[in-house]
Amino acid sequence: MAEPVVYRSRVRVEPVEGPLRRAYLPAEQEPVLFGLHSEVAEHYGVDMKAHEPHATTLDYLVAAAAG
Repeated sequence: MAEPVVYRSRVRVEPVEGPLRRAYLPAEQEPVLFGLHSEVAEHYGVDMKAHEPHATTLDYLVAAAAG
């Protein structure tokens, strides 16, 4: 018999503008902003003069794996 599901993450992500996304995470009072910066923006051809830099989803994944 399979083990019951113990936890299901309830995350909602919505587009804001351009590369900017807003994520609603459990246990956080305020949403988290995801975007682009430096080499990542350059890779995707995004002009950072038109967008405020924010951490990428990749940055959050690396931080989570390191933690």
